Amino acid sequence: MTKQEKNDVIEVLKGKFSQYNNFYITNTESLTVAQVSKLRRHCFSKQVEMKVAKNTLIRKALESLDEKKYSGVYDSLHQVTALLFSENPKEPALIISGFRKENNNEKPVLKAAFINGDVFVGNDQLVALTKIKTKNELIGEVIGLLQSPIQRVLGALQNKDAAKAVAEEVVVPVAEVAAAPAPEAPTEQTAPAAE
Repeated sequence: MTKQEKNDVIEVLKGKFSQYNNFYITNTESLTVAQVSKLRRHCFSKQVEMKVAKNTLIRKALESLDEKKYSGVYDSLHQVTALLFSENPKEPALIISGFRKENNNEKPVLKAAFINGDVFVGNDQLVALTKIKTKNELIGEVIGLLQSPIQRVLGALQNKDAAKAVAEEVVVPVAEVAAAPAPEAPTEQTAPAAE
């Protein structure tokens, strides 16, 4: 690889790191070509970009952007490295865990994940990363929480109005019965006299 080609790769990686707030660093060393192709197809179908590059080029791209921001990731740059870029922070984790289940394999191994400025290091973080809530999921939960008290108030008001209408229907017949003249009871004068 010539120096110009290396610079081109660094520029491409810098563009990806700038474009995405979330990326995963994985080890795909023991996967076959067919398995890597299958993993790429999974990534493509879920709108996750997969790039394979040399560790030194990845490090140079990260250092040129912000050396301190990405410092937690540098120790993970060893062996064969595949980068997964995504807007959704948990989609690459779901792809990796799903791919493992399909192939009854422990590969690809998660080396590190950079999620909105936070670094998750190690393969043991994969389960936690699959449970991360996306921005839209969090917004939906907040809206649901905000709507819940409003729904209860509206429900109570509707029930109150319905109860009031039922009560008025019950009161009206009772009032009509009270206003109607009562039939006169027979008096003793009309009763036959005993002889």
